[in-house]
Amino acid sequence: MDVAIQEMTIRDYEEVITLWQSCEGIGLSNADSKESIARFLAANPQQCFVARCDSLLVGAVLCGNDTRRGYLYHLAVHPDHRGRGTGCMLMERCLLTLSRLGIQKCHIFVYKDNQKGMGFWQKADWVERTELIIMSRDIPLTPTTLL
Repeated sequence: MDVAIQEMTIRDYEEVITLWQSCEGIGLSNADSKESIARFLAANPQQCFVARCDSLLVGAVLCGNDTRRGYLYHLAVHPDHRGRGTGCMLMERCLLTLSRLGIQKCHIFVYKDNQKGMGFWQKADWVERTELIIMSRDIPLTPTTLL
């Protein structure tokens, strides 16, 4: 079965969120609402991808950049389609896209207890950065009328 990598659009959202919800190791939050993903796609045009086998969505990845570094989020492949290179195809398409934009380094975030995910990324030559600590802070949303 051939897998086609296509640019993600907001029309893919329902299938993509269903995939992410079914895959272990994917952490979802309010930032993954349809509205938030629509903003992410608009801010990162032609950088996010889905994988389809025939018409069935079997993989997805969000990719973006801040003009200096690239970031991959939520790379997931349906369990029935793993081990066939689909995840690598999605990753490589993102890296090629970032390279064409002049981005020379890309980061990912992987949960410590996601051993399958860590194995995938390590096999693909990604290196754990033990000298860094990721810190986060929630930002309360301000109504746009106040801006």
